[in-house]
Amino acid sequence: MRIQHWGDGDLPLLQRLNGDPAMMAHVGGSESPKQIAERHTRYARPDSKQFKIVDDETGEGVGWVGYWEREWHGEQVYEMGWAVLPGFQGRGFASAATRAAIEQARDERDRRFLHAYPSVENEPSNAVCRKAGFTLLGRETFEYPKGNLMRCNDWCIDLEAQAWTSDPGHVSVSR
Repeated sequence: MRIQHWGDGDLPLLQRLNGDPAMMAHVGGSESPKQIAERHTRYARPDSKQFKIVDDETGEGVGWVGYWEREWHGEQVYEMGWAVLPGFQGRGFASAATRAAIEQARDERDRRFLHAYPSVENEPSNAVCRKAGFTLLGRETFEYPKGNLMRCNDWCIDLEAQAWTSDPGHVSVSR
């Protein structure tokens, strides 16, 4: 498994991820084709911090992982998210890709904390947080998308803490 910077040719993968109501059930439902196209344009920018998850065995794009800047309780932090296509879930792709993206954020030395906010009902994403070394800080209520209140767990990683000391699953980052 590797992560590589999101590119112009990755729109079909994003359509499969964000256009699928089941994939987007925990974040307010699927996005419209226009929303997906706009998101793809943002992701394809060279400095977007958005990555395609690639299965090394097949070379196929199997998901997305990324992080972005936000303010949280008066502090500048990163927020992180991920998604893996249904046929590849449960095989460790999300956890390994999340750890690789955490290392990318750590290498930037720009923010101290990185947060993830999965729905309290999204057990697979909460499990990814546990496996990737996040600390559960508590629960929060978010409006996402606009008009949709959701109850989330606030998971955090201190990017200044020691990095992974063991092999995080044979992951690499490519351009």
